[in-house]
Amino acid sequence: MKFYQKELQLKPYPRGFHLITDAIEKSLPEINQIRIGQLQVFIKHTSASLSLNENADATVRSDFESHFNMMVPENRSYYKHTFEGPDDMPAHIKASLLGASVQIPITNGKLNLGIWQGIYLCEHRNHASGRQLVLTAFGN
Repeated sequence: MKFYQKELQLKPYPRGFHLITDAIEKSLPEINQIRIGQLQVFIKHTSASLSLNENADATVRSDFESHFNMMVPENRSYYKHTFEGPDDMPAHIKASLLGASVQIPITNGKLNLGIWQGIYLCEHRNHASGRQLVLTAFGN
């Protein structure tokens, strides 16, 4: 079995949902050496998350942002963790709802995503720095 692991530093993205599939594939070309395996993508942050979803229509990503902002609003009187600004505690909640990792099958040297699937960076902060990912690919 082969194992490959790299850390990928993403550029800063504005708040919202962003396709990062291409950046991940370019950062880990060793995927093409795996016939059957898995890629795990893990984000090393607590106020951003990862998800798999629509890769063609950008309105899906803007609808995600709108819905999450309604579902987890800012400036709630019951938030105690407010030191880093009104978007911080909601960002932690959103990140917990979506999760810190995604796992994708690798088949014949390529990510085996559905035709309309892409990997999202879900940026929940207004002014975040670049996010750091750990990419781990393994298989035969």
